[in-house]
Amino acid sequence: MNLQNIKRIAVLTSGGDAPGMNATIRAVVRACTFYKIDCFGVFRGFQGLIEGDLKQMGPRDVKYIISKGGTILKSARSKEFMTLEGRKKAYETLQKNQIDALIVIGGDGSFTGALMLSVEFNFPVIGIPGTIDNDIFGTSHTIGYDTALNTIIDVVDKIRDTATSHKRIFFVEVMGRDAGFVALNSGIGIGAEAILIPEENIGLPKLLENLKRSKASGKSSCIVIVAEGEKSGKNVYELSNYVEENLPEYDVRVSVIGHIQRGGAPSCFDRVLASRSGVAAVEALLKGEKNIMIGLQNDLIAYTPLEKAIKEHAQIDKELIRISDILAV
Repeated sequence: MNLQNIKRIAVLTSGGDAPGMNATIRAVVRACTFYKIDCFGVFRGFQGLIEGDLKQMGPRDVKYIISKGGTILKSARSKEFMTLEGRKKAYETLQKNQIDALIVIGGDGSFTGALMLSVEFNFPVIGIPGTIDNDIFGTSHTIGYDTALNTIIDVVDKIRDTATSHKRIFFVEVMGRDAGFVALNSGIGIGAEAILIPEENIGLPKLLENLKRSKASGKSSCIVIVAEGEKSGKNVYELSNYVEENLPEYDVRVSVIGHIQRGGAPSCFDRVLASRSGVAAVEALLKGEKNIMIGLQNDLIAYTPLEKAIKEHAQIDKELIRISDILAV
């Protein structure tokens, strides 16, 4: 296949939704229109691709969605796509609709599926990282990450008000099952007294030491940001119970922010990143690229091989950990 003669591109969203996915879809569709390419939106991710749930989209189909959270194409987990038979059905859908390339907006799990489809059937794919976790190698920012941070900041600023009013310790759980980017950056942003992330298992005694230090310095309330994958305790409630037993003078509360972090209108940063990424994905295909991820490095669009984006791991910034320790006095 001559990639530079691509006439039809399909786009889908997969995995957990993230603010800015709609803005990315919009950019892909409008870039296709600009370059006189037919664009097809696939509904419900890889499962929709298996079932042939797609339709041609034009500029008016994506009007007003740049400010909307979620994804108009919907997203779904697909166990069937994890099988060779399922991927064969997906490929047959692409062939039936004369699709020449596929753009996948999602995280590393979505990229893994896309790469398998590409390798098994020699079909060109491009990945665009859309996840609030910011844990994808090859990009400084994933689409949705900035918005999620701003949502957490807004919520925890309000929690701080009640914490100071009642001399309470609040354990606030944020998303981050395997990575602490959201917790670390939001924790610094709200001035947390302690930040617990999977990459730095500080343990319960160290947590208690930090809180005692805060109390000794004159603080009457504390905010502890906890990534959901942090391993000092079995869960955030066990952490809370441990501190309550050892610091009985404090009133301890737990707040799990949950899926509110994934919703809402995307920030300006995420809208611009989504717009740049969508256009870059279409232009990459026109230049003959395939099996790459579109990322942001030093504020410039960069390509990373999909295989590398999947296998490598984004590293937490140790300097931010050091800064958080200094500022917690």
